[in-house]
Amino acid sequence: MFYEPVAKTCIIRNCDYYGWIKSIALAAISDFFEEYHSEHRRYSVHGSVVDCGGHAMAIIGPPGTGKTTLTYGLLQDKDYNYISDDWFFTRLLSNASVVYSSEKNSYIRDDLAEVWKEFSKAVKRVRLDEKGRGIADVNTLFKGRVRESSTLKKVVLLERDTSHPPFRKLEAVEALDFMLEKDFCNPHQLVRDDRKLQIRQEFFLELFQSVDVYLLNTVETPQESLDRIKNLIIG
Repeated sequence: MFYEPVAKTCIIRNCDYYGWIKSIALAAISDFFEEYHSEHRRYSVHGSVVDCGGHAMAIIGPPGTGKTTLTYGLLQDKDYNYISDDWFFTRLLSNASVVYSSEKNSYIRDDLAEVWKEFSKAVKRVRLDEKGRGIADVNTLFKGRVRESSTLKKVVLLERDTSHPPFRKLEAVEALDFMLEKDFCNPHQLVRDDRKLQIRQEFFLELFQSVDVYLLNTVETPQESLDRIKNLIIG
């Protein structure tokens, strides 16, 4: 993959993985937003968001910590609405943080149905590749429960470390330290330099100061982890 940051142009060669292409495209949008964040107050985040009654909860974590599993676990409940399961956009206002969906498709794996039986029929309707991955229309998966935007109230950060407690609330600075340690939970940063680092630090600190932030350690079963966060959004 080649990226030209002035023209914001990506060239991807020899790739048959839609999830990678989608993430690179959204990473390019993120790079654009970072340059105009101070003026337009918008940003792109590598994470998922669900809504319940006009209030939203974001789930952010390094790859392999269970972001998608927990997102779909919440969406088993008909009171929860889909906004995004991989990337979302934010707008920081003076009195709120608004989140927006990034796309109309979800890239799912066949093992989703093994964890949450609720989605077994939906997964069977998706055309999967040889690695068990496929593109699903979220309007088909969640009929009447897809939302364009919501007001962010909670953020759940994910880790997987058997030496740490399963769940705790974080102060804004603690949450920022976690994001720095985990490289912003985003393997798709197209430009990495001191100036970009400063922009990302300032954004996440401001975001974390506007919402409640929790750290969930996903060393328990998916259901146990889900139970710890399920009612946060309405609490």
